[in-house]
Amino acid sequence: MKRLQSIVDTLMILALRQSIKLRNHMKKRLRIFLLSFALLVVLVVGGLAAGAWYWATRPLTLAEDKIDFVVEPGSSVRGIARAAQKAGVQIWEPAFALMARLSERDKHIKAGGYEVRRGDSAWLLLERLARGDMSQRQITFVEGWRYTQIREALRQHPDVKQTLDGVSDDELAKMLGVEHMNMEGLFFPDTFVFTPGSSDIDLLRRSLREGEQVLASIWEKRDKDLPLKTPYEALILASIIEKETGHGADRDRVGGVFINRLRIGMPMQTDPTVIYGMGDKYEGRIRRVDLQTDTPWNTYTRNGLPPTPIASPGRLALMSAVQPEEHKFYYFVSRGDGTSEFAVNLADHNRNVRRFILGRN
Repeated sequence: MKRLQSIVDTLMILALRQSIKLRNHMKKRLRIFLLSFALLVVLVVGGLAAGAWYWATRPLTLAEDKIDFVVEPGSSVRGIARAAQKAGVQIWEPAFALMARLSERDKHIKAGGYEVRRGDSAWLLLERLARGDMSQRQITFVEGWRYTQIREALRQHPDVKQTLDGVSDDELAKMLGVEHMNMEGLFFPDTFVFTPGSSDIDLLRRSLREGEQVLASIWEKRDKDLPLKTPYEALILASIIEKETGHGADRDRVGGVFINRLRIGMPMQTDPTVIYGMGDKYEGRIRRVDLQTDTPWNTYTRNGLPPTPIASPGRLALMSAVQPEEHKFYYFVSRGDGTSEFAVNLADHNRNVRRFILGRN
């Protein structure tokens, strides 16, 4: 019995040892498996992270060297990506949206116009959107332009959002709060900087407000006893001065001629007003019959100022209207080089006309 018990004990010990060895082997294999799995996860995550970083920082493919697109108010990140794609930027919409959300930059994106340049990455674009680093464009309304020329410049600008197609001048005047009979001369000639996608009416409103502010400021500086009753009359006179001369040294003197005529009730007799009254009938020259054909703007047939400005005057022309040179001249004629010859009386003026217009001494 003792011998049998000894054999059983020995077998049990051997079995226990084998079990322990097997268990240790299984633990080792499990550790190797877990380590391998963890390494695989690290490699996969690292690969994904590396791939994501590569995608986020590599240059985007653009249809042109520089592309502008507009982020409309309330746009989602996917909507922004679609707008960029439509403009010519090849960008992966889901990845861009995920990147914006994970970085929380989607909470800071601002509406407006943005520019993508060749070499920009998706991450750089996202940073620009979050900073509100908008691109800028400019449009210039030239001194002496008519209202129709300003509207055409807005229509032709590729970065201006067109909202006024089919809107009449009367409707636009109501939208802008303009109370005058027409909008000629009300829009200040200046260079306006804007973001791509700004609307035509917004730019007109900016020009209108600047014109109101400039006119009010200059009217406060007017000389005493001018034959001008309102700022609007000063605007009308300034528009005539603007069209009559571009020579700075003559501008104040021309203003003085018209003030002298207004003081004594003498007709203004200025060709630019006649041309304005002719409208589309003007073909580059004025005939005698045009001077005799009455219109509200014909200052040969009607005394005083015309009913509206004939163009958009600049700041210097406005100053010449309210602070004209004091002198005794009532006439002037172009010398043909941009300057003018002035005269006190009609006889001297006719002599100047023969010399500078007719080429006779």
